[in-house]
Amino acid sequence: MADATEMFTILQVAEEGRTNIEAVVAREFSLTIILNNRELVTLLCSPINLEYLAVGFLSSEGLIKGKDEIKKIVLSEEQGVIRVETEEDRDFTGRLIASSGARGAAYPNIVDVQSQIMVKTEISASEVLALVEDFEHRSPIYRVTGGVHSAALCSKDGILIFSEDIGRHNAIDKIFGECILKDTSTAERIIITSGRISSEILVKVAKRDIPIIISLAVPTDVAVRLATDLALTIIGRVRGKKMNVYTEGWRVIAENT
Repeated sequence: MADATEMFTILQVAEEGRTNIEAVVAREFSLTIILNNRELVTLLCSPINLEYLAVGFLSSEGLIKGKDEIKKIVLSEEQGVIRVETEEDRDFTGRLIASSGARGAAYPNIVDVQSQIMVKTEISASEVLALVEDFEHRSPIYRVTGGVHSAALCSKDGILIFSEDIGRHNAIDKIFGECILKDTSTAERIIITSGRISSEILVKVAKRDIPIIISLAVPTDVAVRLATDLALTIIGRVRGKKMNVYTEGWRVIAENT
């Protein structure tokens, strides 16, 4: 965790007066991805699991499909550069890729999702609440800084992979990058995110045959429409014993909670 945080002396103001205290702050790191010797994008991220982030980002952008397409990954943290070589060249001329939290318009990318998610995976309300409770206690960086987003790949029985980053998109890409590099299947799994579900995040999840996405926050209108089109279940605003099921509510088994 030390690499992802930094200590600062700050002024704390309260009714009792003013005091200098030590505060832990999440680090922001600039990572440039160079694909086949051409600069692709610079991401602002947390400086942990950078290989996972790069691979997950390339996969989310449709530039790679699997680990077998990757020839070499070379990371230089000192330079803030990660170089990825693929077995075959990739044409990304004219692609709209931004360098911040919002990385281009996602709605056109729906063409990358071939069809509706017909997976019959179901989950009970109590299972959702148990996953979220575990999820909320998993982030050491958030507990000390309050400044990062979290994401997790889950089964109904528990969390399989956990990630955190200053960017909600990055946290999810790190999950998928780890899955690619470790040959971990995402099909019929569940994604939990601490952040808002935008259309882009919805498409990231749908492309990996994940039928359920759970958020502590809420979806956007476009994300709800896309989820309806793709038959993907969105569960949002999970607080206490309540949750909002925005789409495909048949996957959430009714029970008293």
